Amino acid sequence: MTAAVHRAAFHRAILLCLLAGAPFAACAERAHYALDPVHTRVLFSVSHAGFSQALGTVSGSTGTLDFDPDDLRSAHVEASVPLPRLELGDEKWNRAAKKLLEADAHPRALFVSTRVEPIDATHATVIGTLTLNGISQEVRLDVTFNQLRRHPLPPFRRTAGFSATATLSRKAFGITDWPSVIGDAVQLRIEAEAVRARGSVAEDLDENLPPPEALQLPPDENLPPPPQPGDASEPPASP
Repeated sequence: MTAAVHRAAFHRAILLCLLAGAPFAACAERAHYALDPVHTRVLFSVSHAGFSQALGTVSGSTGTLDFDPDDLRSAHVEASVPLPRLELGDEKWNRAAKKLLEADAHPRALFVSTRVEPIDATHATVIGTLTLNGISQEVRLDVTFNQLRRHPLPPFRRTAGFSATATLSRKAFGITDWPSVIGDAVQLRIEAEAVRARGSVAEDLDENLPPPEALQLPPDENLPPPPQPGDASEPPASP
């Protein structure tokens, strides 16, 4: 692609953004992302009667992210965590945990950020409202920004990666059963990937760029196509 064609694509995307009513700065810099439900996972641990830390995961989270790596303070995230996908490694414990969380009545935990407090270029505290079991509380996430670059597999979408940790009190969300068996403090670890939303200016520009040079290799016919954000199908049995 020539520089002239690339400039024309940029100007066309900027014009469409401005016609939609967005300010120029937002058109030029701010990007919108969708959480990748296959590569976003919540790991939790909680005391099992003091004997060990029971470990579980929840996969399939969805949501949106507004993100400018040069201005972490302006970031905004909304995430929905599907509690019926909770997995403790044992079907009886899965059923018991979902009953404890009242997952039938409240099948999703919702997090909406309210502000971001940057620490340095790759670390920030994200404060927001978590709604769990029908109760909303402010929580703080310690977030690490891992990287932002085009994904090395087709369709080469721009992808941002994050790791985060937090500690919750289950009692604060009205989850009080089995106090002699299950601890109150719940440790969270979150690994998240977010893919640049189609239709954004930056994504339009990405689609006009050739693939990275390192990717000029014959395709591996045995490699399954990468999952897309919004695909709720189960991941393959082996990586």
